[in-house]
Amino acid sequence: MRILIVEDDNVIADIERQYLTANGYDVTVCHDGKSGVRAALESDYSLIILDVMLPQLSGFEICREIRKHKNVPVLFVTAKQNSDDIVDGFDTGCDDYITKPFNFKEFVARVNAHIARYKLLTGAGQGDVFEKGSLKLCRNARRAFVDGNEVQLTNKEFDLLWFLADNPDKVFSKDELFKNIWGCSSVGETSTVTVHINRIREKIDNNLSGEQYIETIWGAGYRFKG
Repeated sequence: MRILIVEDDNVIADIERQYLTANGYDVTVCHDGKSGVRAALESDYSLIILDVMLPQLSGFEICREIRKHKNVPVLFVTAKQNSDDIVDGFDTGCDDYITKPFNFKEFVARVNAHIARYKLLTGAGQGDVFEKGSLKLCRNARRAFVDGNEVQLTNKEFDLLWFLADNPDKVFSKDELFKNIWGCSSVGETSTVTVHINRIREKIDNNLSGEQYIETIWGAGYRFKG
């Protein structure tokens, strides 16, 4: 499986490459935004790792361009730790966000989890369609519709919505949702779940003419109203 790293810090890029290569991945490295977006669009990868602050084009700009054409998992690796920056990252369509400095074993574990989860959720034979009221989800095509109009969801937004819809009326804590969708322990990262739930609501519930499917159960988590 192939992974693309776009990182302008040569030392960090080389360490990431060594760890991933040691775990059996074929790794391509780019050191600026323009070469990174070109590589991302011209070749197929199992996962793309983006720094945010890059020469020529930012990681945010690269991710937006990727999302116009591909659903490959995107992981941001950056020193930017402000919550607004993290929200901006998810708004561009990224799947996860890890801040520097970080443990490289955790880094590899996240990469493995994202690739495994994406393969599972997009595997052959998963052509299920979910319909309730004005909402329609097509799992195999990874498309969502409200009143027949397509709604653009990121990979993780779709995965999270499908998981909740596939388990109606069951309450899941943020920790449980993080483990099931991101494939690893939350370790204080449950705010990621909140951000994604809010984004789904903005795109889905707010367009359903008063219908609301994702409910907050205070002190417990979230559930999809069956």
